[in-house]
Amino acid sequence: MSRRILIAAHNHPALHPGGTEIFAHDLFRAYQRAGHEALFLGATNQIHRQARPGTSFQGIGPAGDEVLLWSGHFDRFFMSQVDLYGVVPDVVELLRDFRPDVVHIHHLLLLGAEFPHIVRRTLPDCRIVMTLHDYYPICHHDGLMVRTSGKELCHKASADRCHACFKDIPLDRFMLRERHLKALLSTVDRFVAPSRFLRQRFIEWGLAEDLISVIPNGIPVRNVPEATNGQGRDRFVFGYFGNLNPWKGVPVLLEAARQLISLGLQFELRVHGGAPFQSESFTDEIARLFSETAPVVQQRGPYRRDDVADLVAAVDCTIVPSIWWENAPLVIQEAQALGRPVIASNIGGMAEMIEDGVNGLTVVPGDPRALGSAMRRIVEEPDLRRHLSANVRKPDDIDTTARRYLELIDAIKPPRIEAA
Repeated sequence: MSRRILIAAHNHPALHPGGTEIFAHDLFRAYQRAGHEALFLGATNQIHRQARPGTSFQGIGPAGDEVLLWSGHFDRFFMSQVDLYGVVPDVVELLRDFRPDVVHIHHLLLLGAEFPHIVRRTLPDCRIVMTLHDYYPICHHDGLMVRTSGKELCHKASADRCHACFKDIPLDRFMLRERHLKALLSTVDRFVAPSRFLRQRFIEWGLAEDLISVIPNGIPVRNVPEATNGQGRDRFVFGYFGNLNPWKGVPVLLEAARQLISLGLQFELRVHGGAPFQSESFTDEIARLFSETAPVVQQRGPYRRDDVADLVAAVDCTIVPSIWWENAPLVIQEAQALGRPVIASNIGGMAEMIEDGVNGLTVVPGDPRALGSAMRRIVEEPDLRRHLSANVRKPDDIDTTARRYLELIDAIKPPRIEAA
């Protein structure tokens, strides 16, 4: 049975190629390939697009099946639209015009936490599914669950702990924030987490256990070169892929590389990604480290989504040194799909995807020496590399992931909650 599916994300991969936007857009195309009518709605703001008077919507893409919601007035604390008078009527009109059977939400940023409630009120029988990609509803610190001082991992949020991170925000506002978000999320029929770790975090926060399923993310099937495992190269090549920011562990990686260079290890590190919206102190720090490690470490800059498979195929091992609770990094899946071992931090969803000594190596986050030791093992132990490559865990393709979502959707008996 063909369905009309609205996929909603907090941006569009053509404007901001983050993992959530990329996965949401890949799934949108997979729904279409499965024979369903799908519309992609990406929210954006003045960073990427200027407002157009008279409408909240802007077109993107040539086919007419992708729309941008301009969201320049957004309260990041309550994750809410400020200009409800301007936005809500346009969203309601879009919903009534497209009349989706399913709304699949991938984030609340820019869209607004009110979005699922607006869907439920406008289309009472519509199934609403939300994929949880990070911890934004739980944590005001950009959804990281990392303390604002000392970069300590946060194991559980509470009003007291959140106030300790943001002393200028009264404690009672954190209590209001939690109640506000939980009330609006109560209109969602089912939640999906790509990792067991993230699912457990949201259960501990208060979402009902029986409403959160685990469906791993999938990636598109691509034709790319076969793995070489370093054969035919003068040096073993490591690769990093993603934005350059403190939480991705970039300074840790560069410091580990600096230590290995001082020991005379022969290798190359290609760092792919830009550093948008980062502080001057951070960009100065990594600029210094890049300077101290050149030419062994190569700063390759931003890359296109379409190029990622070829770039990953051109390295022998991918490194994911994040120091926050990553959920399900797409770059790990890309590397494993190509037979590449991965060195990753042993926390969050990364620890579910990479088993130490089986399909990669895991290290304590934030420790350059531990990361450097793992990198050295990969370079100096060819038998280990062959073992790790032979045991890679191929991710699901995106069409398989879409089928799993559709099976979950079919099992929903709407409406779970009566329209307001």
